[in-house]
Amino acid sequence: MSEFRKLDDGMYAAPQISTSDIAEAQKLGVRLVINNRPEGEAEDQTPGPEIEQAAHAAGMEYIAIPITMPTLSAGHVDAMAEALGSATGPVLAYCRSGTRSTLLWSLAQAKNGKDPEAIAEAAAAAGYDVSPVREAMDALAAGN
Repeated sequence: MSEFRKLDDGMYAAPQISTSDIAEAQKLGVRLVINNRPEGEAEDQTPGPEIEQAAHAAGMEYIAIPITMPTLSAGHVDAMAEALGSATGPVLAYCRSGTRSTLLWSLAQAKNGKDPEAIAEAAAAAGYDVSPVREAMDALAAGN
């Protein structure tokens, strides 16, 4: 069973999930699953298409926004912001540890005008450190 960490009332981040974790997500009311993990990153990861099929079978939407820290771009932030903005209920984003999902969520929140300090506090309460992207969060929140 995966460890879902609540970032805010509508957002969970998690380490790699399996198809069996979709039932737990469904109990939490999750309506959208976001895969932030590139396919084939590790031999033991459940392939995205399997998670997608399980999510759809459970009545959830699924989107893949695969990122690595070296390839993280404004396009990824825009895609995450759009996905979060179109979600019809709680969202579960996952990657290897949940960190990339949290960092991308943090950037998307800042882009949408949320206070970077509040974002950082929410992430920290869930056990994630957003300091690697804090400068970018501040710039996005300032409209730069």
